[in-house]
Amino acid sequence: MSSRRSRSRQTGVSRISDDQIADLVSKLQQIIPHNIQTTRSDKVSASRVLQETCNYIRSLHREVDNLSERLSELLESPNINSAEAAIIRSLFM
Repeated sequence: MSSRRSRSRQTGVSRISDDQIADLVSKLQQIIPHNIQTTRSDKVSASRVLQETCNYIRSLHREVDNLSERLSELLESPNINSAEAAIIRSLFM
């Protein structure tokens, strides 16, 4: 028995099955927009799907940072009474 399995049994943590992992990877593959296109005969590795998912999450973080920066600049601008600023203020209330 591997030390990994014996450790999980000792701590009382149930081990996730290979089928469950495959199902979760398949679900991830379906929800990431940069979905890796495959044909029925092609199979994408779980590591590739996880890598693409991580890349997508990183891109979302960058997008949030950029939007936050743009929002701060807009709210700090001397033209704070602009129509854009009014819309943004209404979203916060």
